[in-house]
Amino acid sequence: MTTHQFQTKVEWSGSTAGGYEEYTRAHTAANPPAKAELRLSSAPEYVGEADLLNPEQLLVTAASSCHMLSFLALANRKKIDVRSYADDALGEMPSDVKPVRISRITLRPVITVAPGTDHALVVELAHKAHDICFIANSINSEVVVEPKVLEG
Repeated sequence: MTTHQFQTKVEWSGSTAGGYEEYTRAHTAANPPAKAELRLSSAPEYVGEADLLNPEQLLVTAASSCHMLSFLALANRKKIDVRSYADDALGEMPSDVKPVRISRITLRPVITVAPGTDHALVVELAHKAHDICFIANSINSEVVVEPKVLEG
């Protein structure tokens, strides 16, 4: 049995001495061995910087990306020629539900396939991708998949 490990290094510096409204939420995240480093913050609703990514966005991004990669693998195995895939995903975090959490992630992939492809099979694989997505299987939020198939 193999256990895959995924490392993340998060770093912040500053001072919280000035009170909740005063300290910076900006920080960095690295994911070795990848060389890219992200500048992050909290969401603007939590005194974060709107021009930086926040953890909530990263969770929705992870769910969307994992779903896409799972779908592409399934489509490839079924010999479906996928030409493009775009998702405008949305995470919802109601502040009146306790504990506060992202309670729903809606994925809306627009999947362009070769002419003549069985659209029903593409939709079926989009739903099956959710079942095998590592991220969806790792979170307790509801993940909804609403695929749209295009030819082109």
